[in-house]
Amino acid sequence: MKQLSLIAFLFVFLQTAFAQQPVVYEKFDDFEKAVIKNDQHTYVINFWATWCGPCIKELPYFEKLHKENKNVKVILVSLDSRKDYEKKLIPFIQKKKLTAEVVLLSDKDYNTWLEKIDKSWSGAIPATFIFRGNHELFAERDFENYAELTNYVDTFINQLK
Repeated sequence: MKQLSLIAFLFVFLQTAFAQQPVVYEKFDDFEKAVIKNDQHTYVINFWATWCGPCIKELPYFEKLHKENKNVKVILVSLDSRKDYEKKLIPFIQKKKLTAEVVLLSDKDYNTWLEKIDKSWSGAIPATFIFRGNHELFAERDFENYAELTNYVDTFINQLK
């Protein structure tokens, strides 16, 4: 019985120890240099937060897109507070078993960087930014289901052909 308890403890410990630890960007400029890349990949960047109901509802669609569409790179950009990193964000990622890349952008000086994503962005989330090279598409809205998200992404990709 002790061996079973030890095995269960080790399983939980190792799962927690190797769980995704999001990179934290305190400043948008650092985030931009690391994440907004001008290469041959199509990026789907979803801006969200653990306190945003519509964001939470659509996260499984982005997770599924990450797992099923190898033609895109999905990055989930949390806009949670830096102080919530350990107590809210990390447990949330573990609970939801997110495998897509998650980063924390904790730069609260929104007025200086929102327009760098899209000039029309009011700052509302969820918001999704899709780009490849100089081609961009921005959606300040939530997606109702996985099909709607994939259609949106596929339409962007097909316009590049």
